[in-house]
Amino acid sequence: MALALDLAATVGHDGHGGIADSFADDAGVTAWLHRTAPQVTELVGHPVDLPGPASVRPALIDLRVVVRNLFARAIRPAPPTKVEIADPLEPGTALQRLNRIADQLGTPQLTWPDDDPAPAVTWSARTSDPVLLLTGAVARSTIDFLTGPDLARLRACPAARCVRYFLQTDPRQTWCSPACGNRERVNRHYRKRTT
Repeated sequence: MALALDLAATVGHDGHGGIADSFADDAGVTAWLHRTAPQVTELVGHPVDLPGPASVRPALIDLRVVVRNLFARAIRPAPPTKVEIADPLEPGTALQRLNRIADQLGTPQLTWPDDDPAPAVTWSARTSDPVLLLTGAVARSTIDFLTGPDLARLRACPAARCVRYFLQTDPRQTWCSPACGNRERVNRHYRKRTT
């Protein structure tokens, strides 16, 4: 999964009409950092030694707002979810913030170790700040995602109360998960019986 989509998925419905935020506590931030470390390492070109989750959380939440607003723009005419409505950004502002964050990762460099048959791209960072390297990698992933082939499969789950984005794996797929599909079928059945 792209880092951008993984970051956007750190908010979801809580099952009671509210929003569950994986970044609400240190354990959630730590779990996300651990899960995405291989992708960050691949993008940056080396492991990033991050400070504690409390130091990383504000930058990740700020970037998540940018990413989710750009996702909402990308899938128009679908309405934005209540997460984006609560934290709206003008498209130009979101783009400027994303590009400024991605710029911290620097410029691409071709590397080709002697013992490797194929070359690779790493980034020559403009900073040594580990938080800026992390957010730069996620922002770069967002740029790659929004300009790549997976953008055509990006969807916002239309289920009531759901705020997730997902990649459609089948043309008939409507919801982000079977649970959302089941909930919507139950809601439809209930509405039919009460009208």
